[in-house]
Amino acid sequence: MHTYQNDILAWSQEQARLIRSRRFDLLDLEHIAEEIEDVGKSEQRELANRFAVLLAHLLKWRYQPERRGASWEKTIKAQRKELDYHLSDTPSLRPKLLEPRWLDMVWSKAVAQAVTETGLNCFPDDCPWSVEDEILNPGWFPEAANSVE
Repeated sequence: MHTYQNDILAWSQEQARLIRSRRFDLLDLEHIAEEIEDVGKSEQRELANRFAVLLAHLLKWRYQPERRGASWEKTIKAQRKELDYHLSDTPSLRPKLLEPRWLDMVWSKAVAQAVTETGLNCFPDDCPWSVEDEILNPGWFPEAANSVE
């Protein structure tokens, strides 16, 4: 019998085999429950990471209009498609987009990424864009900032 701590891959394969053979009495239920919860956390991390990448590119698009190019546009479009797919595949994640605390965390990640990639430190403290009408809207791109502070 493989243990969860020593080899999680072998353990997971063994647990799957036990389930398929209906040997429920031998299952490591506590660790199975943890792993199922971790799947949900992983889905949430994926959503947050993709959203942060999208926001960082939207920030660069707005605050560095002279550097706009096909690469940024393709990244923005690709992240929107990936997010759309992810949200349609896992619709229970959609309410996360409306949680102020979650959006604040993702915005902070996006700003940190944009600062690192641009060297600029002029980004707003709070996200100025609406999630559905702007950020996830396939046709929307932010206008160039009037001035960089």
